[in-house]
Amino acid sequence: MSRQAEEADATGLSEEGEPSVVDADDGFDDEDALESSWLGRIGQSSTAVWAVMLVSSIASLAASLVLSIDAITLAKDPTANLGCNINAVLSCGTVGASWQASLLGFPNAFLGLIAEPVVITIAVASLGGVKFPRWFMLSAQVVYTAGFLFAYWLFYEAMFHIGALCPWCTLVTVATTLVFFEMTHVNIRDDNLFLPRRLQDSLAWAVRANLDLLVVVAWLLVLALVVVAHYGNALFA
Repeated sequence: MSRQAEEADATGLSEEGEPSVVDADDGFDDEDALESSWLGRIGQSSTAVWAVMLVSSIASLAASLVLSIDAITLAKDPTANLGCNINAVLSCGTVGASWQASLLGFPNAFLGLIAEPVVITIAVASLGGVKFPRWFMLSAQVVYTAGFLFAYWLFYEAMFHIGALCPWCTLVTVATTLVFFEMTHVNIRDDNLFLPRRLQDSLAWAVRANLDLLVVVAWLLVLALVVVAHYGNALFA
């Protein structure tokens, strides 16, 4: 290479003194592009993650409070007409009167009154800059995963055995889904789950690429489609 060419390469100019053309894709890949997009920035923002968890847990707590009040009302009068008894499909009374609604011997909604304040505390403290120990976040993940599975068992029972949906219960299911995915996002990102290194690296890459965001959006869409496909026009009758 000539001395002139070497100087041109160092300065970014062509040998004729004009700016050299550089391929805009050099040094970037699809993951970099996604992370630099507005959606990628939101997905990777700790503030956004904890804010979604906070709002979702508050919504679930509010729904649990309403369901707890409804459970007490039904205990006093099993024939009571609840405010969320909209039609044959959307009926809190039908779901609340089932054995599944009190699986442990008391209304399931009481569990939400216990669990959601803990999640709210974690979210608020994390927004304030608190970083919890790995063992604590692992414990939170295990407990909330159990709650997530329980919520979907109840959803399945309501859909296919009880034959009715409770609007407030459905809100709890959606909110629980969002909290679960956000908590999992944080724990994978911060390496809190004590996973095998190869698995941790693969999941961390997926989180950095915002694949978990795509999964939760697809998950909720499928959930909505299942409800509409199963009940059809009866939802709005």
